[in-house]
Amino acid sequence: MNSLTDLMTHDHRQCDQIFACAEQHVGQGQWDAARATLERFSSALNAHFDAEEFILFPQFEQATGMTHGPTLVMREEHRELRAALTRLAQAIDARDADEYAGEAETLLIMMQQHNMKEENILYPMCDQRLNSQREALAAAIGRELSTAQQQSTPA
Repeated sequence: MNSLTDLMTHDHRQCDQIFACAEQHVGQGQWDAARATLERFSSALNAHFDAEEFILFPQFEQATGMTHGPTLVMREEHRELRAALTRLAQAIDARDADEYAGEAETLLIMMQQHNMKEENILYPMCDQRLNSQREALAAAIGRELSTAQQQSTPA
C-alpha cells in the first residue's frame, strides 16, 4: 500500500465483503453461520474504528490542531454504526430476516456515506499532513487490523 488512503480503503472493502457474507447467510436462513459471520464483521469493523480512533485520528489531530473537525464527526458516526451492529445482532438472535434486512440496509447506507467521507476527504488529508509518519502509521494500523483478523478467523 502506497498511502494511508490505500490501506484504509482496502480495509473498508474487506469489511464490506464480510458484511455481504452475513447477509447471504441470513437470506438462506443459516442463522448460526449468519451469527458467526456477523461477529467476524463486527470484529473487523471495530478493529478498523479502533485503528482510526487510537492511531490515525490522534496523529492527525496533533499534526493539524483540529480536534473538533472531521475526526470528531467520524467518531460520532462510529458510535452510530456500532449501535446498528447491535441491532443486527439482535435481529439474528431473534431469527428475524425482515428486521435484519431493514437494519442491514440502514447500516449499508450509513457505511457507504461514512466511507466516502473518509476515502475522499479525511484519508487524503491524513496522507498530506502525515506523510513523514506514513510508514510508521501504516505499520501500526496494519498490526491492529491483522490482530483483529487473526482473532476473528473461524477455526
